[in-house]
Amino acid sequence: MGIRENIKNIKNILGYAPVKIVAVSKTHPVEMIKEAYNTGQRLFGENKVQELVIKHDELKDYDIKWHLIGHLQTNKVKYIAEFVDLIHSVDSLKLLIEINKQASKYDRVIDCLLQFYIAKEETKFGLNIDEANVILNSSEYKGMRNIRICGVMGMASFSDNMDLVRNEFRELKQIFEYLKQNHFAETDSFCELSMGMSSDWKIAVEEGSTIIRVGSNIFGTRIYT
Repeated sequence: MGIRENIKNIKNILGYAPVKIVAVSKTHPVEMIKEAYNTGQRLFGENKVQELVIKHDELKDYDIKWHLIGHLQTNKVKYIAEFVDLIHSVDSLKLLIEINKQASKYDRVIDCLLQFYIAKEETKFGLNIDEANVILNSSEYKGMRNIRICGVMGMASFSDNMDLVRNEFRELKQIFEYLKQNHFAETDSFCELSMGMSSDWKIAVEEGSTIIRVGSNIFGTRIYT
């Protein structure tokens, strides 16, 4: 199937579920992004800052909402602060401070998700609940005016064991609910649970995901040069 059919198929499976689809366009050319855009897709995700900046510049005339979904280094924030719509991968107070600093230069409030480590793989990034509590209770965070934490993100283990994957998603949902109750009870904008990729998004939705990050199920096999 082509890109149009792939997106339509995902939407048909989702039905009326209030789930946002982020089309992960990393390694794919802008022509393929345009094809997805022409189906009505508006949310696109990139892993690397350099690739995100290039594609944003080439598609400035399109009302695309760009998501940074990969690991973000503090020295790269300045390149995307002017336009990024949502940063999924906040995993330290240091990074949050830098996002707030760079957003203030453009008089913007940048939406962010706290990334949690839920996988059984050492290659993944993310916070644990104690580290998140330290951040959210800190005077530095409480003084920030140019960021808004809207929820959490996590990546499940890359595994054929779907019971393991489901349990990791359930763990992230529990983290979301804990933070909602203890830090964001009066904050309606804290509502996003970003989990699920091409291999496991259906399980993620069953476990409460509000944002799925889908690449190969939309664009096909990644193109590496």
